[in-house]
Amino acid sequence: MLISRLKITAVAVALLTALSGCVEDPSLVQSGAAQTPGPQGFSNAYAAQQDGSITLPAIPLDKVPDAYERQTVVFPGNDAPGTIIINPGQRTLHLVTGPNKAIRYGIAVGKAGFEWSGEAIIASTQHWPKWFPPKEMIARKPELAQWENGQPGGLQNPLGARALYLTSNGRDYGYRIHGTPEWNTIGSNASSGCIRMINQDVIDLFQRAPIGTRVIVLNADGSRPTGLNLPPQQQPVARKKKAPAAAVVPAVIEPALPDLPAPPPLDEELITASGPATPAPASVANN
Repeated sequence: MLISRLKITAVAVALLTALSGCVEDPSLVQSGAAQTPGPQGFSNAYAAQQDGSITLPAIPLDKVPDAYERQTVVFPGNDAPGTIIINPGQRTLHLVTGPNKAIRYGIAVGKAGFEWSGEAIIASTQHWPKWFPPKEMIARKPELAQWENGQPGGLQNPLGARALYLTSNGRDYGYRIHGTPEWNTIGSNASSGCIRMINQDVIDLFQRAPIGTRVIVLNADGSRPTGLNLPPQQQPVARKKKAPAAAVVPAVIEPALPDLPAPPPLDEELITASGPATPAPASVANN
């Protein structure tokens, strides 16, 4: 009887834990003993904010779908705390904070033709970074040539309040996690491959994700990538190997022969002793 009461008490404690909003043991959810707790929002997450000399305007929450507001959510998985998981298909970024728990942010991702997946790390970060439009982007939008040498950081800068620069296998492919003045694009496929966030959200992530943080960008169907999958315009171009130079065959130069010595003069006595030449016998005709 005592054992039964202890079991009931244990279940009651688990249920109370679930009702309090904590992330419970997933087995309780699977068994039906508890329900998955709902997301927990952050108060004043999108209020006006002073960031150095720049004042970030407030974001109208009625314009941001609930699914893309910053929230603490249940997130099953075995990834270590601090790992960033980006799901382009759902336009969400999860920062793992503990077992089965993460902070979820709404994002904008690459539009058609600019999608990518794979693993990366945060190699460097910047406050209110300069933006350097790639040459390919300037070719598509010539008006961006004015920022060829960099657009200063500010409220109109496409990189927003913070930029987290990503590298894969030690190489920078131009991908960033960054803020954006176009907060209304969150939840859409709008970028050229970068991950856009509301400025208030990227400032929050910046404080939680140091250099070296592991970033996993899932495939479009939500599956884990097995390698780095880049759009065609980002594929590394194999450099053509130069053909080996033809071997130069040196010309064969015949050695110069020494001049032959002059023949000795004829002996006059021998010439006199030989006498006149004997004439040849006449040919006999009609033999």
